[in-house]
Amino acid sequence: MSSVLVRTFPEYVEGSSEPWQFHYRIEIENCGEISVQLLHRRWLITDANGKKIEVEGPGVVGEQPVIAPGATFSYQSGVPLDTPVGVMQGSYLLQDEEGEQFETTIAPFTLAVPNIIN
Repeated sequence: MSSVLVRTFPEYVEGSSEPWQFHYRIEIENCGEISVQLLHRRWLITDANGKKIEVEGPGVVGEQPVIAPGATFSYQSGVPLDTPVGVMQGSYLLQDEEGEQFETTIAPFTLAVPNIIN
C-alpha cells in the first residue's frame, strides 16, 4: 500500500482585491516504499458567499510527476476569490509503480487575507 502525505501552504497576494488573489504551495511526499505517479487532481474551492468552484484535470501545473520513495514533489499555483476568505480541499489520484491506483485526500485549508479573522 502506497502512502502519500500532502502539505499545503496558502498565501494572500498583497494588495489584490475583488478578486482577491491567493497563491498556494503544495508539497507531496511519498512516504511509501515504491514510486508513485500523480495522475489527476480535483479541487473544490468555496468562497465566503458559498460560491463553489470545482477544478479537475490531469496532473498538476502541466505535469504528471513520478515521485520516488522518500522524495517530495512541490509546486505553486493560485486562485482568485470574490471574497477575502475561502476554503480549498481536494484529492489526487495516484498510481504506484505496480499499476495500483489510489486516491489521497487533501484536507481543507483556509485562504484568507491576513488579520481578517481572529
